[in-house]
Amino acid sequence: MARRIMIVGNGEIPRGAADFIDLSDVVIRFNDCRSVGSGGNRTDIVAVCNTGRPGKAMTESAEWRNNDSVKQASAIWSVRDPAKFSDMEPEILKNWPELADFCADYSAGFAAFAEEAGKAHIVIPRTVHERLDAALQAYLPEPYVCPSSGMVAIAHVLEESRTSDDEVAIAGFGHEGWSLHPFAAERQLVDALTREGRLIRISDTSIFSASEGA
Repeated sequence: MARRIMIVGNGEIPRGAADFIDLSDVVIRFNDCRSVGSGGNRTDIVAVCNTGRPGKAMTESAEWRNNDSVKQASAIWSVRDPAKFSDMEPEILKNWPELADFCADYSAGFAAFAEEAGKAHIVIPRTVHERLDAALQAYLPEPYVCPSSGMVAIAHVLEESRTSDDEVAIAGFGHEGWSLHPFAAERQLVDALTREGRLIRISDTSIFSASEGA
């Protein structure tokens, strides 16, 4: 049976989207799940940035572990393959020496938390990251460190659902933030995927009534 997989970023959520999101079959949120509220409450998967300062902060935080959405989730996804980031580290330090702790890996901490809490844990494989890098090159991005966690999660879901009839939708993606993510290229790639019918961007409240009435 086809599912609706909803990927909810931490950006602005369209007014009226909460119920639409909560009626999805799978809801994926990020890090501290700031999208909860205007972006609904259901949380099945929390995708985390498992390297650098964000990874360290979450794995060491009782507040993160006790976050209602994190507790509700059945799975934690570490979006950065530690072997990939280990290979990237020399080039990152050469070009951006201020990122000395960027590749420090905390996926073991997320795995331990998931096991203790009875959740699944996966590391999104480096092949997803590498194919995404290749796809982004079509949009001539400025030099960047790595794709955003949100874009890696989108790419992973699309790869996993490519042989199914699952509907993949996103909300809360403003494609802006840290200057060393290729956000302009990511926006163009998402727009292309939307035109191809592989992805639905929830940005217009008119889609809610149309979809629920279908």
